[in-house]
Amino acid sequence: MKDLFDIKGRKALITGATRGLGWGMAEGLMEYGVETVIWGTSEKVEAVAQEFRDRGFCCHGITADLGNRESLKAAFVRSIERLDGKIDILVNCAGIQRRCPSEEFPMEDWDAVLEINLTAPFELCQLAGREMLKAGYGKIINIASMQSFFGGFTIPAYASAKGGVALLTKALCNEWAGRGINVNAIAPGYMATEMNTALLERSNPRYQEITDRIPAHRWGGAKGEDMKGTCIFLASHASDYLNGAVIPVDGGYASR
Repeated sequence: MKDLFDIKGRKALITGATRGLGWGMAEGLMEYGVETVIWGTSEKVEAVAQEFRDRGFCCHGITADLGNRESLKAAFVRSIERLDGKIDILVNCAGIQRRCPSEEFPMEDWDAVLEINLTAPFELCQLAGREMLKAGYGKIINIASMQSFFGGFTIPAYASAKGGVALLTKALCNEWAGRGINVNAIAPGYMATEMNTALLERSNPRYQEITDRIPAHRWGGAKGEDMKGTCIFLASHASDYLNGAVIPVDGGYASR
């Protein structure tokens, strides 16, 4: 049974890995012996990669603008070069948030959120998928959200994008499951990350409303520690017959 979770020596690319959930999942993969390329939007990514290397992990940092398709493609090519021409695992974690009442939501914010939270993950799935199909093996892990199931408040673009991520995961499953690629998604619950700073204010009535609904009686960890196990599972042979799933990691929020 232990071998089911053995991913030592695999090669992974994870976006949005300089902080929060992406950082935690990248750490988890590297703790299990995976050579990992992490993406970030600034030079900070190399500093984060160096911190991982100082701990004995095999980590490469790549700066990429997911809102620019040419930058994304160039960063993917560099990533494959760093990984010696192979990719076994893709984790699409990068995302942005914009909040505004729907009747006033700026179209430029809509475009930015959809581009980074939905279009970029699709393009990375496509680019990585081509490499994985050649090898007849691969694990794609998309990061969905509670907003893949619920509409949320004042986040119409984010909810639409994350709903799209869930169905993109299923669409790719239908085409690639029989060709050696597992495509699944994790739907994080409410996590104490920078993206949720506004909700974490104790003065915000939504904070207590959300907390009261979580059967685990707490928000998820700020450094992605509650995401590690599911990410490792989906990256390993233990999930070989799981495809097109959107797995809530939410303390039971969606069950309430």
